[in-house]
Amino acid sequence: MKLTNKQWRLATRPVGDIKASDFELTEVDVPTLGDKEYLIRNIYLSLDPTHRLWTREEDSYMPSVKINDVMRGFTLGVIEKSNNENFPVGSIVTGVVGWEEYSIANDSSSVSVVNMDKRLPLTARFGLMEHIGLTAYFGILDILKAKHGETLVVSGAAGAVGSIAVQIGKIMGCRVIAIAGSEEKCQWLKNDLGADETINYRTADVSTALTEICPEGVDMFFDNVGGKMLEAVLNHINMNARIAMCGAISTYADDEKPYSPSNIYNLLNKRAKIEGFIVLDYAQDQRWWKRAEDEMTQWYLQGRMNYRLDIIDGFENAPEALMKLFVGSNKGKLLIKISDEV
Repeated sequence: MKLTNKQWRLATRPVGDIKASDFELTEVDVPTLGDKEYLIRNIYLSLDPTHRLWTREEDSYMPSVKINDVMRGFTLGVIEKSNNENFPVGSIVTGVVGWEEYSIANDSSSVSVVNMDKRLPLTARFGLMEHIGLTAYFGILDILKAKHGETLVVSGAAGAVGSIAVQIGKIMGCRVIAIAGSEEKCQWLKNDLGADETINYRTADVSTALTEICPEGVDMFFDNVGGKMLEAVLNHINMNARIAMCGAISTYADDEKPYSPSNIYNLLNKRAKIEGFIVLDYAQDQRWWKRAEDEMTQWYLQGRMNYRLDIIDGFENAPEALMKLFVGSNKGKLLIKISDEV
């Protein structure tokens, strides 16, 4: 019996906020494997703000997804058939493939075998590791070079990356200010993740709140939001402050020129540094990548690190679920469960 594969394809370029109608569900036969190829049954699909960037006509840090192409995505899956000795049947793999039930890959694909500590649940790959946890890890330790006693502000702090950044900041001995969009999220960040102070940006003016809770200024900013949030924090940066530009979700739906902070000159006044980074760049150094995974694993097993998941069951729900990211209704790392775990 022929194996079929459901795929979500980009039907049109989003205008403004991304919509389910921007995607089309199709079904194709899974082709016969070629030399060095292997078949992945995808288990989890990661939904991320960067999907909105990839649907733009212009390229970002990756090429734009073309109309009618399978939507690009990070997946976690298991190899069910293989003509490649480096990717044996039964291996758990993760990588950048597509919004689809099955993926065919080869040696040139952005896929790697997961050698995971058996004490961690499978979902930890996306809740704690990969492009989520390791983005926070490298952002805090390499870009910001966090030091004990410094003040760190994290925007989008209740999101997948932000919540890990908050916890790493605390592990590094920083005073952490977490910005989120609801009282429930603020309470979770403070009571469960250890943030020293929180700001609900929906009910408080961020700049005014920072004046009250950071009278001695801000040393580091882990920015997931950009736009006016970045502007608010720039009002409070200290001399030689560091800003890690991880994302700018507040501007991703802007079809025209996105909002630019009016006080960007404060970087000059304070001799501060702002640096953008993409976690995939760090994957080039596997020793550093493994060190990060090992350290994150130990923190988790020691009870110093945790993560929260928002899992939506059913591949057909991917486009509707993606929109949760842009209204802030997700609680933790947003995943689509495509098939059962091994």
